[in-house]
Amino acid sequence: MPRLALYALAVCALAVVAAVVSFVQGSWLGVVWVLFAGLSSNMAWYYVKRGRIARDA
Repeated sequence: MPRLALYALAVCALAVVAAVVSFVQGSWLGVVWVLFAGLSSNMAWYYVKRGRIARDA
C-alpha cells in the first residue's frame, strides 16, 4: 500500500473520531468532520488504485 494511502487512511480514522467526539459534546461541527472523513477516504482509495496500476504496469 502506498504511503500516501496510509496517511489518508489515518486522517480518515482521526476525522471519524473527531466527529464522534463533536457529536457527543453536542456540537454540529461534527458534520464538517464527517465530510472531511469522506474526502480523506476517497483520497485513500485513489492512492491505493493508483499504486495498483503503477505496480501492474
